[in-house]
Amino acid sequence: MSFHWMRRALLALAPAVLLLLGGCGSGTIESQLKPTRMVVFGDALSDLGQTGTRYTVNDGSISIWTEQVASSYGLVLTTAAAGGTSFATGNARINTKPDAAGNAATPTVKEQIDTFLATGGVFGPNDLIIVSGGTSDLIAEMAKVSSGAQTQAQMVANVTQAGRDLAAQVRRVVGAGGTHVVVVGTYQLGRSPWANQIGQADFLNSASISFNDALLVSMVDLGANVLFVDVALEVNLMVASPSSFGISNVTDPVCTSIDPGPGIGTGPGQVNSALCTPATIASGTVTYDEYAFVDRVYLTPNAQRQFGLFAFARIHDRF
Repeated sequence: MSFHWMRRALLALAPAVLLLLGGCGSGTIESQLKPTRMVVFGDALSDLGQTGTRYTVNDGSISIWTEQVASSYGLVLTTAAAGGTSFATGNARINTKPDAAGNAATPTVKEQIDTFLATGGVFGPNDLIIVSGGTSDLIAEMAKVSSGAQTQAQMVANVTQAGRDLAAQVRRVVGAGGTHVVVVGTYQLGRSPWANQIGQADFLNSASISFNDALLVSMVDLGANVLFVDVALEVNLMVASPSSFGISNVTDPVCTSIDPGPGIGTGPGQVNSALCTPATIASGTVTYDEYAFVDRVYLTPNAQRQFGLFAFARIHDRF
């Protein structure tokens, strides 16, 4: 077992994390949640197409994990731009601007929550609220390391603070009446094609863990209302045992949609899944469901759906 896997296993045994992951209550109690609405704040992992397209293969299917959770509850989830309650926006950072791709107009996770509350949004007892983030902060901070603008130690300090900042936004949601709040951090980006291509797998794994650890520690007292769903665990399992998920390729992006601009923030001239459709799939691919990654960072519809089913099971058992 590698050091990072061992560390995650030990973290899972910590009482504070058990409070969040197991929490109070169970799916067997009579007051089991039957949500009448989902409200989502986050970044590209949860973006249903706030600006027109999704960060996956844009094929019209249930292709984002939050949408899979909604479907499992018999709900329809749509973007805030279309009048719905999913505010998650690709490349959004937690508190900081510009976003991962250098766009200062992208609303941060904090600003997404600000908008919901400022426009009369109220969290009800039957709302399922999702707050996610971290990936864009890691991408943006890594760009500064790669350019020589900061050291790796400075990046770790910054992403650790970003984890605390996301916890502060979760605390705002609970303080505003959120009683069923699901929190998702980042997967260990060292598992991504991006990390392997730039030779930073170990460092990006470590930085991702620092973010998630800070997030968990900073919200441990919110266990009565908050559930942490571990996307890092799910992606680790996909990479370690892809055949268990119907996946055969966990190293290459399946999309060929090159973006000459900043794209997802990992550099110009790279695949941007927001531009990906079934027509921009690598030649010779039998089905893109056999891949884990659409671009250098984000997940295919198959991987997204499977994480959504995992998250639904955790939510159903907890609330």
